Amino acid sequence: MFQQVLKDLMPKKASVMNEVSLMRGKISPDVNFLINSCVEDYFNEKHQLSLSKAEELLDFCWEKLNKGHWKNVDIVWRKAYSICSLIKALSIFSEAPSSGQLGSESLVLKKALEVCDMGILMGAPILDGILPQLALQLQLLITAGKPEGSKNEEVQVSNCATEKEETYMVTKRAKTRHVIYPKISPRHVIPKVNCPSLHHFQMYHMEVARPVILTGVIDKWPAMTSRKWSLAYLNTVAGDRTIPVEIGTKYTEDDWSQKLMPLREFISSFVEPTESTEETECPVGYLAQHQLFNQIPELLDDITIPDYCYIKICSYPSDEGKYGKEGEGTEVVDDDDDEVDINAWFGPAGTISPLHHDPKHNCLAQVVGEKYIRLYSQDQSSKLYPHQGFLLHNTSQVDVENPSAARFPEFSSACYQECILQPGELLYIPPKCWHYVRSLTTSFSVSFWWN
Repeated sequence: MFQQVLKDLMPKKASVMNEVSLMRGKISPDVNFLINSCVEDYFNEKHQLSLSKAEELLDFCWEKLNKGHWKNVDIVWRKAYSICSLIKALSIFSEAPSSGQLGSESLVLKKALEVCDMGILMGAPILDGILPQLALQLQLLITAGKPEGSKNEEVQVSNCATEKEETYMVTKRAKTRHVIYPKISPRHVIPKVNCPSLHHFQMYHMEVARPVILTGVIDKWPAMTSRKWSLAYLNTVAGDRTIPVEIGTKYTEDDWSQKLMPLREFISSFVEPTESTEETECPVGYLAQHQLFNQIPELLDDITIPDYCYIKICSYPSDEGKYGKEGEGTEVVDDDDDEVDINAWFGPAGTISPLHHDPKHNCLAQVVGEKYIRLYSQDQSSKLYPHQGFLLHNTSQVDVENPSAARFPEFSSACYQECILQPGELLYIPPKCWHYVRSLTTSFSVSFWWN
């Protein structure tokens, strides 16, 4: 089975060489030559040589990818990184022992899988998405080699808190981290609507930038029913996949950092409680704003993009907009070609997204656990004290739940709405609407951003 997987996934040499040829003239001739040589060595079964060259090339591409802002990186270097990751993973895979005992090959498979994930995370799609396909097969092989008990162990993530006290203790790991359940005032509550029509949602919420909690929209997702996202399920499907984890309470703190690690390690270190750490205050780890579903498409099968995310509001520069004011006319367009950005947010109680705003429409789906969310409309911006620097211009300086009246005297007069978002609920956050988010329990949310 091991070698059959490799045979089934093996790209044609001509296809790989064609990808390399497309980079000619965009990267230096010596680098292009070395990539060609690396590919040739692999297909000539000189796997140790192709592995060595791929590692050298990946180091070089890494330097190119980490210069300046990510958005300014030429995609040719991302494609080069993907090609070299593919050759490195295949070289490792090809040299794996053929003992017939998958358990003995596990370390090699995990190493090849890590290389694939780095190619997916840092590179660009190549050869009809071969890296995610290879990563999926490697994960299946690794899972097949595990003892039966470890595959079927039932470790559930609670979909809601069993108690709602002011200082509810979420897990043993968080024994010293008290989680406060805010009392939601009726005058600040975000309204709820059960599965509104597209027209209703567009007219009464999108066009007027009015937040709303939608119910009855995501209840039938496999992630909430037939393939419920328990820790055991996530470990089985994606436990050995490399993910970026944010370490620290929030990204505005000085001690905030990022680390790459397998999802299984993230769960055991930051999400799952253990007796040995129950007396210790542990750092907070958060899988935040990550395109997990591009990396692991099989998880995408567990959710569905809400139809509301395909509504588009268009502007009319005419003297009279379609609905009155100049330049503000709108209409609904069902545009399937408009890409929806899907991000995962997974972590323990206590994770915080500081008060900030985003440029796109946002539907935040709560799959597991509960989150406290506070919203401020764009017209309250002057009272929210945004950072002055370019990188954090969309982020407030205020600690929302513990504000300094001396530093931020106007903040207390800002109008806001709030909620505790429950499993199965979908929160619509308009563009430029300020939002603050704190996890009250172990939580998994999915955000859908669209223009």
